[in-house]
Amino acid sequence: MALNIVRFTLAGTQRWGLLENQQVFPLDIDCTTTQALLEQGRETIKAAASNRADPVALDTVTLLSPITAPAKVLCQGANYRQHMIDSGMNPDEKNFNMFFTKSTAAITGPNGNIVKPRHVQLLDYEIELTLVLGKSTHGPLEITNNNLHDFVAGICIGNDVSARDVQIPQMQFHKGKSYRTFCPLGPILCLLDKDELHYLHKLQLTLTVNGERRQYDSTENLVHKPAETLTEFSQIHDFQPGDVVMTGTPSGCALGLPSAALVKLSALLPEAKKWDLFIKGQKKRPQYLKLGDRVKSTIASRDGVINLGEQIHVITGDG
Repeated sequence: MALNIVRFTLAGTQRWGLLENQQVFPLDIDCTTTQALLEQGRETIKAAASNRADPVALDTVTLLSPITAPAKVLCQGANYRQHMIDSGMNPDEKNFNMFFTKSTAAITGPNGNIVKPRHVQLLDYEIELTLVLGKSTHGPLEITNNNLHDFVAGICIGNDVSARDVQIPQMQFHKGKSYRTFCPLGPILCLLDKDELHYLHKLQLTLTVNGERRQYDSTENLVHKPAETLTEFSQIHDFQPGDVVMTGTPSGCALGLPSAALVKLSALLPEAKKWDLFIKGQKKRPQYLKLGDRVKSTIASRDGVINLGEQIHVITGDG
C-alpha cells in the first residue's frame, strides 16, 4: 500500500511523518534529507510507519517540501500530446525528449508564496507529476516497466514556475525557471509499491488560478513515459535517491505562441525589436500570474487510491 510521507515542523522541530485521514503520525526516523530518508529503504520506512507515534492534527503543523537538497531537479518539456500540438509539434513524430534542469535553490514548500522578481513581467505556471528517484546509479541504463520500481521510489506534485520573458527571449531555460520559490514540491511524497506503479499512467492533474481551472489532463496522455524518459536521462545524468524528474505540463499555460506567419515575419526584425514585440504581445494575455493571484494544484487517481494532496500558493513581490 502506498505510504503518504510528509515533512513538517512542529514546535520548531523538523520531522518526517505519515499522513492519514488529516492526521500526521510522526515517524521515528533520524534523518534530515530526502536522500537519507530513501537510502534507509522502503522496509525501514514501512517499519517506522507501523511503529508510529501518536498523531497530531494536520492543521497544527507546517508542511515543508518533502524534497530537500542535494536533490537534482531534472525536467521534461512539452510532454503532453495537446501541449505539443499547441506548441506547433507533432507528438507522433517527436522521438526525443526535451530536457533541462532547475536549480535546487528554487525548491519551496507546498503552501505559502511564490515570489515574483521585480524584473519578471510574464510569470507562468506548469503543474507536473514529479517522479522521486530512489536508487543511486552510474552510467546509462535500460529501464522498462518491468524494472521501473527499482528506480522510482515515489511521486509528488510539482509546479515548474517560469519567467517566460527570461526563458524565451534570453534562451535561458535554467535561469528563467530557477528563481527562488519557482519549484514548489509536495506536500506528499507518495511512496509506491511495485504493484502500484501502473498509477503513473492514471493520474489526473488540475491547476486553478483564483478558482478558475487552467490546466486539466491525465498522465495517460504523456508522450514519453517514465521508463523511456529515465532511460534517456541516464545517458547524461547519474541518479541519486531524492533526485526528482518533473515529467512535463499539460496544455493551458499562460504562454501563447504566435502564428507561424508572425514568426516568419518577426525573423526579419532586429533581435531587440522582435523580443520587444513578443513581450508586448504576451502582456495582453490575462492568464499570466499577477500579484495576489492564488494558485492551487492537485494530482490524484480517479479511484481515489492515490492522492498527492494540494498545493496552494499566493503570488507576492520581492519587496
